[in-house]
Amino acid sequence: MSNVENLHSIQKSLPENVTLVAVSKTKPAEAILELFESGQVDFGENKVQELVEKYEVLPKEIKWHLIGHLQKNKVKYIAPFVHLIHSVDSESLLKEINKQALKQERIILCLLQVKIAEEDSKFGMEKEEAQRILATYETKFPFVKIVGLMGMATFTDNEDQIRKEFRSLKILFEKLKPSFGLTTLSIGMSGDYKIALEEGSNMVRVGSAIFGERIYDHP
Repeated sequence: MSNVENLHSIQKSLPENVTLVAVSKTKPAEAILELFESGQVDFGENKVQELVEKYEVLPKEIKWHLIGHLQKNKVKYIAPFVHLIHSVDSESLLKEINKQALKQERIILCLLQVKIAEEDSKFGMEKEEAQRILATYETKFPFVKIVGLMGMATFTDNEDQIRKEFRSLKILFEKLKPSFGLTTLSIGMSGDYKIALEEGSNMVRVGSAIFGERIYDHP
């Protein structure tokens, strides 16, 4: 199947309230343009330099999601245009996003990345930290809007563990949603998005199931 056929197959399988972010890291601009022209608007990148390069050559109607770990010194490069930053894992990063958003005279939408995986390689803050930030950020960082939570499950074949981790974030999301107006729960990638949907995700980040396997030696 072609990338477009893969995309349409996944789109048809998603509930209406779920946003599909096509993860286009390492993929050429031409492949992204093909999907955009077939109706896909949301695309995710995990490296700032690659995201900026693609933004400059692709249609400005694309909604770009920064889904990878974000260093504070690189926020300024995406602040003018990024649609949603998924990977806010500290208050100091939120402070820098606010600073750069102020310079651009725009409000930047963010998700708090909460650590739900048991493996040490995953970034994210503790649940208590996320709750504390939500309770205090609006007065400190008026050019940031936290709209939800993001999490990454442990890389494992144990579906019960993945489900348990996703469910723990869904419970936190439902707990915080009324008080802080949260709308977005970003969990689920190519290998586990179907489990994430069953556990209440309304935003999935799907790459290889659309584009095929990654090319890791991309410059």
